[in-house]
Amino acid sequence: MKKNTKLLIASFLTIFVAGFGFAVRGGLLLEWGSEFGFTQTELGQITGGGFVGFGLVILIASLFLDRFGYKPFLLLAGALHVLSVIVTVAATFVYSGAIDTNPDVARAGAYLCLFWGVFIFAIANGICEAVVNPLVATLYRDEKTHYLNILHAGWPGGIIIGALLGVAMIGRVHWEIVLALYLVPTLVYVLMMVGEKFPMSEATAAGVRFGEMLREFAAPMMIFLLVLHVCIGYVELGTDSWIANIMDTVLGGMGLFILLYTALLMFVLRFFAGPIVHRINPLGLLFASSVLAVIGLYALGSFATGVTIMVAATIYGLGKTFFWPTMLGVVSERFPRGGALTLGAVGGVGMLSAGLLGGPGIGYLQDRYASQHLQENAPAVYEEYRAEGTNRFLFFPAVQGLDGSRAGPVMERAKDFSIVLTPDEQAVRDASFYGGQTALKVTALVPAFMALGYLFLIVHFRRAGGYRQIVLSSSAEP
Repeated sequence: MKKNTKLLIASFLTIFVAGFGFAVRGGLLLEWGSEFGFTQTELGQITGGGFVGFGLVILIASLFLDRFGYKPFLLLAGALHVLSVIVTVAATFVYSGAIDTNPDVARAGAYLCLFWGVFIFAIANGICEAVVNPLVATLYRDEKTHYLNILHAGWPGGIIIGALLGVAMIGRVHWEIVLALYLVPTLVYVLMMVGEKFPMSEATAAGVRFGEMLREFAAPMMIFLLVLHVCIGYVELGTDSWIANIMDTVLGGMGLFILLYTALLMFVLRFFAGPIVHRINPLGLLFASSVLAVIGLYALGSFATGVTIMVAATIYGLGKTFFWPTMLGVVSERFPRGGALTLGAVGGVGMLSAGLLGGPGIGYLQDRYASQHLQENAPAVYEEYRAEGTNRFLFFPAVQGLDGSRAGPVMERAKDFSIVLTPDEQAVRDASFYGGQTALKVTALVPAFMALGYLFLIVHFRRAGGYRQIVLSSSAEP
């Protein structure tokens, strides 16, 4: 096997592991909510903490990659993947050990175990992301966008396998077993990389100094691209964190199928990004993707039957497919002097956005609109099912969402269409679904802003003579 191919496959597997864990965690949210009594906002904070860890580590690791090399970071990532399983699984033991004597301590302990377990998993993923993006951009410097899309096909690939295993195993075996399965591909990528020699980054090979890399962030266009990638993190990863949970009841417990289906579209199409980019350039692809994402998200927030939801999911899946890797391609092509720093910054702000804005924000929107709907239509039922405390997000008003330990069992029953719900249960089910769909409609505003941003860049480059890749001349051979 050629060196470049082996490193590409191993890098692909690191992204695969991240997607696998993401899918399984999304499928476990309802079970965690029911078992430990968490609200939607609390579940969003748990998943959001993972993205925050992911984003911070990408930013930090990117500062040291050229100094210490890629291999030590990847070995550290493997060790952290193992540790994350241990910490997450500890939630069950902490909760069962204290629930009879002190329920508040049991719930808080389970929350901390899940939060930090997801956070450690995200740190490992962030290290991998910080390494493999500049690595692949260096290995395939003449076709960066194409091979970065192939690399990031590992994300939907992991989601596909994770979702399939989730559908087959969640609710039938202990959730701890399902979660731990991602250790298998972790071992494979570590073994593949142990004996390999890694190249220097493109910027290092060209003799670019650290101070010159930092100066790339002063460019207005670089700042604008970072803002756009904040939006991508919110709309792609934030939505994917919740889509299975939102659609679970209307699809009879098969909400993970939406995530699986859109991931399959992403997995296939990302292998064909090269020919598309050659025809319409990366910015044209990103503009078209943004328009499709607006239509798809609004449709997902409007339709309520299986067939129409699948049509909406197809449009949304086509829209989100090329966002992340194509943005990495644009940054690596236009700002190659930034090396791992600029690529790390893009990945970092995207993950931070998903963690600090997307996961908690969409969770907050669900709590807000679900509780509002239930208060207006069945105030007595709301009083019975409301959570004890309130949740906030940014500067928006505090809301009192629905208690997951009470609403969760209702949503589980609602997934079985043969069960006739009581009027109170039906009101809870309708309010929860309304909250989820309204959150998706509001989220559609984000890709609308992105479409305007990409259109501005298209016009800018057309006036400047067209979009072109900037190529560095190497002073050393990687």
